[in-house]
Amino acid sequence: MDIYKQIMNCFSGIPCIADWREVQTLFHRIASKKPYHWMLPVWACEAVGGTASQAIPAAVSIACSQISIILVDDMLDSDPRGEFHSLGEPATANMACAFQAAGLAVITQCKAETDAKLAALSSLDQMTLITAFGQYQGTQCVANEADYWRIVQTKSSPFFGSALHIGALLGGGSLGVVEELKKLGQLYGEMIQIHDDLNDALEVPANPDWLPEHNSLPILFAETVEHPDKQRFGELRREAQDPKKLAEAQAILIRCGAISYGIDQLIQRYQKCREILDTLHLINYAGLDCMLEKTIQPIKNLFESLGSDQSLFSPISRISNCGTSGGSNPI
Repeated sequence: MDIYKQIMNCFSGIPCIADWREVQTLFHRIASKKPYHWMLPVWACEAVGGTASQAIPAAVSIACSQISIILVDDMLDSDPRGEFHSLGEPATANMACAFQAAGLAVITQCKAETDAKLAALSSLDQMTLITAFGQYQGTQCVANEADYWRIVQTKSSPFFGSALHIGALLGGGSLGVVEELKKLGQLYGEMIQIHDDLNDALEVPANPDWLPEHNSLPILFAETVEHPDKQRFGELRREAQDPKKLAEAQAILIRCGAISYGIDQLIQRYQKCREILDTLHLINYAGLDCMLEKTIQPIKNLFESLGSDQSLFSPISRISNCGTSGGSNPI
């Protein structure tokens, strides 16, 4: 059976969910798109010698957490794409709470060892609390890069760290290995945030990241680092909905080094992730290798097109056929 169908079936078996049509409809609609990051617990479980079936409760839990986080985040950001526009804010807030509780319930009722379940529940609890704090911080004005990274490490990283952590726990991984996989996931979460920031900054028409209350690494760089176009960039950001002014602002992002800086930060974290992965003695590296390579591949393609040195991306011999479907858009 398709793993996403297994995830949907498991979700439908959570107490109360079967009677809540709106929640089921939303979950199934999102699941039908086969979200890439729902597979992270599966790959972590397989990495320590577990099976995909063992990881289904972890995948459902992470799916529920991700939906809950996005429902809340979209309201906090007034994102025009948010579900709250059609559902209404009260119903959306209620559903976010329901998904959060469902993510804990599915771990509680799964067949894993008691110690593994307790550790997984603790991991989810910590992730939810830290992420909520990060979402709150994200509503505040970011004055400098230190503020930016503090928000990333609370708002973005915990989800990915927990995804690998609980997958490895349900797969029977040893304490040392599951903790290292959690660190790997946290660094990967930073990579995803940088990757998304770079994409969003160059998107046409203007992405919501251009709004004054949003935080983005390349836009923050262009606004705070001294360069000849700094003042002009600030003026353009306020009028980024104008296609011509957006194009001028994006050209400044490239010219002032904001995009290059983001790429450098992405590469640094990729290298740290690879170092962690290369020190672990895992049973199956395929999924985690592909997870990293998929995120860095657009940068590799860019370096190749420019004829640049690619020694930063020395190949991992374990790489399998990762493919390029799903996930974020290429940078």
